[in-house]
Amino acid sequence: MPANEPWYRTSRRWGQTNLVEIDPERYDDAWWRRYWRDTRIDGVIVNAGGIVAYYPSEFELHHRAVGISEQNDLYGRIVASARDEGLAVVARMDSNRVAEDFFIAHPEWMARDADGEPYRAADKWITCVNSGYYNDYLLQVLAEITRRSAPDGFADNSWAGLPRDRICYCENCARIFREAKGSPLPAQIDWSDPTYRDWVRWNYDRRVEIWELNNKATQAAGGEHCIWMGMLSGDQKHAANRFNDQRRILRGSPFAMLDHQFRWFGESFHQNAEAGKRIHELVGWDAVMPESMPMYSLGRPAFRVAAMPKAEAQLWSANGFAGGIQPWWHHIGSHHEDRRQYSTAPEIFQWHEKNEDVLFDRTPVADVGVVWSTDNTDFFGRDQIEERTASPYRGAITALVQAGLTYVPVHADDIHTTASRFSVLLLPNVGAMGDAQLEAVREFHAAGGSVVATGETSLFTEDGERRDDYGLADVLGVTAGESTHGDWRGTDVNMETAGNHTYLRLLPARNSDGGGTDVKVRRPARHSALDGFDDTDIVPFGGYLRESRVLDGFETLATFIPRFPIYPPETSWMSTPETSIPALVVSERGESRTVMVLADLDRCGDRDQQPDARALLARVVRWAIGEESKVSAKTPGGVAVNAYAQPGRTIVHLTNSLATTNLAARQDHLYPVGPIEVRITRPEPASAVKSAALRVAEAAATAKEDGDAIVVTVDVVKAHEVVVIDWA
Repeated sequence: MPANEPWYRTSRRWGQTNLVEIDPERYDDAWWRRYWRDTRIDGVIVNAGGIVAYYPSEFELHHRAVGISEQNDLYGRIVASARDEGLAVVARMDSNRVAEDFFIAHPEWMARDADGEPYRAADKWITCVNSGYYNDYLLQVLAEITRRSAPDGFADNSWAGLPRDRICYCENCARIFREAKGSPLPAQIDWSDPTYRDWVRWNYDRRVEIWELNNKATQAAGGEHCIWMGMLSGDQKHAANRFNDQRRILRGSPFAMLDHQFRWFGESFHQNAEAGKRIHELVGWDAVMPESMPMYSLGRPAFRVAAMPKAEAQLWSANGFAGGIQPWWHHIGSHHEDRRQYSTAPEIFQWHEKNEDVLFDRTPVADVGVVWSTDNTDFFGRDQIEERTASPYRGAITALVQAGLTYVPVHADDIHTTASRFSVLLLPNVGAMGDAQLEAVREFHAAGGSVVATGETSLFTEDGERRDDYGLADVLGVTAGESTHGDWRGTDVNMETAGNHTYLRLLPARNSDGGGTDVKVRRPARHSALDGFDDTDIVPFGGYLRESRVLDGFETLATFIPRFPIYPPETSWMSTPETSIPALVVSERGESRTVMVLADLDRCGDRDQQPDARALLARVVRWAIGEESKVSAKTPGGVAVNAYAQPGRTIVHLTNSLATTNLAARQDHLYPVGPIEVRITRPEPASAVKSAALRVAEAAATAKEDGDAIVVTVDVVKAHEVVVIDWA
């Protein structure tokens, strides 16, 4: 690495002692410096100001921590120690709320509801993003901190203001919105109201402005490399809730800091790799992107000063590394009675340092690009993001992971760059799509790429308004009807009502004679997209489906079976065993294949944890990939596969994503998984394997030739394994 590279290119491991108000009297500098060395960090995030100042600020309303004075500048002391250790320093801010004295002095800077009452959070008042607090006061604080300590950069924890479920009606917002949009603020949250949708987009614009405003201020005070970063969530729902259009924000940023500390309810550890890859696609794969990894028990409920179970931290960090994330340990407070939390980071960070050569300067290798967008989350998901967009997306990702397939998330506005990178585009219920995005999918398909779509993909505009037909009807081979079956909003678990007791029928029938069938009888062949389902004609469904008409030249592989009783068992038989309602439609034109999964298998696989839904979706994606995938794996389940390339080298992360609890911060054991058979197609111009190694086991691996590919078998994966193939 060149010696003159800026700090945000060279600082690859980070630490944060998130100071609390009483820390100025108890901070043990010598102990924390030893911990810095043990964890091999290159940079520290140090609390500077915002809600609480850890230095003697000249601003009277900048609330000081206990004991802070010119003689006891805790922030300054930590910065001096960090410089002595050769570490980069990021000054941390937390800026969206203030104490009562500040509110009394500047009521005009506070966010207000429709009745003019200020918004509050506990004993604090929430500031408005369009007020002088953001436009003037905070910029002065950033300049003061820079004058005192010259940090390398800044980060802000709660920088984005009110979430989208609360409208600010302060005088600043009312005036600026009217000037920008020519109308009053929306009276309420109403997605059918164009003014409300304008308000949503206006808020996204303002967050981009804040990002740019703060960077202009810090670079003016501290030089071109003194960048400001708002901490970003790795979760699409949370980002939308805070008006963070990460594609717009990060396209000009050389560095990103993820405040993505735990898996959400019902998610497994592979979600951290998904977040890393999705955000790297926005900020660039050459950017360093540390993620806050709590050493404390951040679950639900959270325990701020208790240790995170070591297994939870190991699995979360390993899956993060597989997505290109760098480690950043995070402790709350500088003194802990539960000292178990200090034993987790050293091993993780030391392994990361030792294996930097395969963790940086690489590009992803994948067969599938999974499409997402902020517009789809907002304007199709609207006030039901979880059910309409998040769950189908998660279900699609999990289906790929369980099948050992490789993928990279792709923003819908970047589809035009994917033609040479992926064999398949997967659109999991991407309902809201603009005309340019639709055209990009068509171009991808025309260039030989395959397209798999689910649910109501392309049926709505980028504003979430219903089209007359699917925008991709010509590609996917279906036209939309008006009738629907099932409910995407939830599952009916009542056996008496049996609201979700529906199935899909696979075509043609192979097992229609039932249990007494002689298995030696010749059965009709099925389409290869249904391989693996030979011994069943039906699969459980229970989801949502819009009736559609299939166009000429496209083939229906599965149809919908309507609900019938569950209870009492004497009544549990199909009164309508067959329909012509399509659920799965395919086509093959030259090298291009298309699949329209009208049945929401992705949502069913996530919400209802249906194995058949995941397996069938993964199977049609594998068919769409074709004969040769770049990298794939046969696993017993619970292992995620992520692959990368360097010149003359292929790197494959195998990460244990097996969670025995769906609650974050509760995984207290590692359960080894294996064996795993990894298949890697030989990249051009490689002719043979020079060496094969396992970086976690620190052992050589055996690569067996298999036509144009090699196969490496890994007997067991604990938290993770990294297979490294050097090519001749």
